[in-house]
Amino acid sequence: MFTAPGGDTIQLVKTAEYLRRLGVEVDIGTTDEPSLKGYDLVHLFNLMRPDDVFTQAENARRQGLPVALSTIYGLYTEFERKARGGLAGVASRHLSAWNIERLKVVAKGVKNRSMSKGAWQIALYGYHHQCARLVDLVDVFLPNSGSEMERVHHDFPVSRARPFEIVPNAVDIEVFDPSKVRPRPEIERLRGCIVSAARIEGRKCQLELIRAARDLPVDLVLIGKPAMNNIGYYEAVQREAGPRVHFIGQVDHNQLAEYYAVAKVHALISWMETPGLSSLEAGAMGCNLVITEKGDTRDYFEADAFYADPESVPSIRTALKQALAATASTELQQRIRNEFTWEKAAAATLRGYEAALARAKSSRGIN
Repeated sequence: MFTAPGGDTIQLVKTAEYLRRLGVEVDIGTTDEPSLKGYDLVHLFNLMRPDDVFTQAENARRQGLPVALSTIYGLYTEFERKARGGLAGVASRHLSAWNIERLKVVAKGVKNRSMSKGAWQIALYGYHHQCARLVDLVDVFLPNSGSEMERVHHDFPVSRARPFEIVPNAVDIEVFDPSKVRPRPEIERLRGCIVSAARIEGRKCQLELIRAARDLPVDLVLIGKPAMNNIGYYEAVQREAGPRVHFIGQVDHNQLAEYYAVAKVHALISWMETPGLSSLEAGAMGCNLVITEKGDTRDYFEADAFYADPESVPSIRTALKQALAATASTELQQRIRNEFTWEKAAAATLRGYEAALARAKSSRGIN
């Protein structure tokens, strides 16, 4: 979570920060089965990681605490079948969506020599089975959008009987404020560039982005470090990068604002986004957005972004050209700054906690 952070890491950390501002006492824990003495509720993140999260949910229930789950749910099946290379790609084209995820968990555990208790359970019983067991332990779901919750309802019908509260993904408008950001000289020289802030891995499509931007007269700035099991992909991206492609690596989250301040366009052309935290942050800074059409992006950006198909380099190139030529959307910038704030996300989260506590009290007698 912290060595190769993604949007889910920021969501967790910022949720904790802004809940504290509302008077909630919050601790962040990463151990498998912590003691929960003195706590009222456990908030877990990412339904797509049942190998880690189920153990936490089971531990909470065993100690008598209700569970809230930020779902962050959207399978990458289309990427696995259409774009994944090597033997994994071949296997994915002959497996169900659930067995693709099962294979990924097992392969990752074997490769990294870290088969956790949860990974062994998935190996034995299946990925969908473990997700369903996790869902059955949840007292309230906290999706980032209505369309995300619809996917959870479809794949795990038991969830329909549980309350949910839509918690918008959000922007720290104190940090991502263009009136306050003064880029350093080494960043200022990139003004007018295309920025893409994301973990470097196949499903984020940096390779296709480089190909699409190759003939454009602007710099392309890639911010992020390679995912642990995507070093081969990272090396392929580096091989295709020309002199106007800049690899920045991982930067402090607050420093991202400097790069967004000089960028004309932010591009996040993934196979699935719910909706893409860096897109929200860049939009709040006044960047034009080129984003994937897959996932929940339209719930957030509506018609105020340029949509691209991640499997089509020409589609990405067209969207980039349109975004570079367009004036910045002040309507989108203002809407993000008004509607998608961590203050509102924390307030919605707290409403979710209250629903979880009420359900646990009525159904299981938890005080």
